[in-house]
Formats: sequence, C-alpha cells, structure tokens
Amino acid sequence: MTSIPLSSYELDLYHQADALETAASKPLNREIETLDLSQYDRIILTGMGSSDSVSIPFEYALARQGLPVWRVQTSRLLDTPEMIAGRTLLWITSQSGRSAEAIALLSQIPSRQKVTVVAMTNDPVSPLAQNSDHLVLLDSGPEATVSCKSYLNSLAWFHRLNAHFAGGSDEIAVADIIDTARSLRSLNSEMLLTQIEALSNRALKGSAPRFALVGTGADSATALAGALILKEASKVSAEGFVGGEFRHGPIELAGPGMVVLLFGDGSGTDITIKRLALDLSHTGSIVVTITATSYDGAEHVAVPARSDFDRMAHGMGIIQRLSVSLAKKAGIVPGEFRLGEKITCQL
Repeated sequence: MTSIPLSSYELDLYHQADALETAASKPLNREIETLDLSQYDRIILTGMGSSDSVSIPFEYALARQGLPVWRVQTSRLLDTPEMIAGRTLLWITSQSGRSAEAIALLSQIPSRQKVTVVAMTNDPVSPLAQNSDHLVLLDSGPEATVSCKSYLNSLAWFHRLNAHFAGGSDEIAVADIIDTARSLRSLNSEMLLTQIEALSNRALKGSAPRFALVGTGADSATALAGALILKEASKVSAEGFVGGEFRHGPIELAGPGMVVLLFGDGSGTDITIKRLALDLSHTGSIVVTITATSYDGAEHVAVPARSDFDRMAHGMGIIQRLSVSLAKKAGIVPGEFRLGEKITCQL
C-alpha cells in the first residue's frame, strides 16, 4: 500500500522538538540581559495573531512584578499611536519580521525619540530586525505554512526571559525547554493519537461542528493561538476565549455540535475551568480539559506540568495534532492555505 506523504505543516510539527533544542542552545542576548525594565514608563508587547497571544505569559509575569505592561495588537497600535508615549519599550513579535502591521508601525517610530524597540523574529535580515534596537532571534528554522515551530520557540524564549527578568536561573529555564522538547516527541504515541482521532470523529459527526477554546491565566495563550491553528490548518470554526469571557454571550452557542476545549494550570483554585467543565457537560457539548489534572464533567487529555512552559507547549502540541486529524477527515491538506499567505503583507 502506498503511504500518503506528509504535508509541509506535518513535517514542521515533527521538527518542533529539534527547533526548541536549537533555541535552548543559544545564549541570551547580552543587550537584552542588561535592559532595566523599571526605567520605562510603559512596556508594550505587540504582534498579530499567534505572535500577539504568545506574549501573554510574559505580560502576566511582568505585571506581577508591578511593571507598567500592556499587550496590544499591532493593528490597534496603528489606530492609536498615542499609546506609544514617554519612555516606551516596544516589544514587537513577528515570526517573519515582515508583517504589514509591524512594518507600518516601524515607520511611525523615528519621530518618537524615547522609544526602544525589541524585535522577536526568526529572520535576522528582516525589516523588523534591521530597524530594532535589540533582537531576540527565534532560531526556529524555515517554516512552510501555519506557525508551529515559531510559536513554540517564541513561547520558549519568553519562558527564558521571564526567568531572567524575575531574577531566576536561565540554566533552569533552558533545562525546562530541553525536557519539554524530549517529551514532545511522545505526542506521536499511539495511545494519544487514538484519543485525538476519537475526538475528531465525534466533533465532525454534526453538520456544523464548532470549537470554543477557553484558557485561564497564562494558558489563555494556548486557547487564543490554538483557535487560530484550528482555523488555519483544518478550516473549522473555532474561537478562543480568556477565562470567564466565554460566559458573556458565547455560552449561548453551547450544546450539541460544540466542542469546548479547556486549558488551565490544573490547580484546585482554577474555579473558572472547574465550573465551566461541569456546567457545559449538561448542555450536550463535548467538553475536554487539556490540563495536568482532570475535572468533573469533562473528558481529559493529560499534559505534563513540570513548568508552565511545559504544560503550554504540550497543550499546543495536542491542538496541532487535532488540527491534522480534522483536516484529513475533511479531505483537505493539513495546514495548506486557501486564501491567506504565510506572511501577511497587506494591511
């Protein structure tokens, strides 16, 4: 029997662990290490799509240190450039370093003399990298379609930067990333793939399947980016929500045909996830917690939790594999763009 060749997206998924190990082998940028974040009136983290949501754990960590941090989509910054005022550290994340919004924003910077630009990108010769004051290079290698290697490498670098700016150990953060890279390879285990196949079979039974991904705390990054992955890679209707936001209107869509994926730290204090799991189980929705511990009322796909990064990386890995399964069952090539492009060059 002739085997069906893997799509470019699937090949990228299989190389994610390698890309993480490459990033873990690189030293922190010396200039980044010497940044004194307390010297800025405001710190603005910006990006588009998954390059925006991936900075959520970093945003939370800086906020807990009492620093004046905002996470603002780049398109919104273009509408309200007045937000870039005083001594601003502008942290722009863009896998390509060439997205239309990032380039347009850079054109506004020269007139703002007190702005320090940090670029987090995979391309050292991109316009973003060349026009920044400091560079965090993702080292995720080439990527064919949907952002997967670049997302996890961005998450890894933010994990290292969280440790650095909180006065922690980069060695421990690097060890976390290496351990995660090794265990990510087990996501291709037969048991897990069978569980994902069963979930995608049930999800596609209805005439109009829809997905809601809900995350709390730092795990809201997985919910928001995961919804984008499902839409891009498998062309299903999927939306991401931050915590209790789901109860403010979207919950009315719950019922048969809806799959709700819940992400959290698995702690007993995560009341939002605990209550959503129980309440939604009574609506006829398929409710699945992708967490370290199980919750009453929901099916459970277990992820390890040696660190926040470990949990979130595995959660995204499961979503990626679900996107492949859904795409193949719908008869489409996983990760293949029909209308969009790898680099969004138009505003």
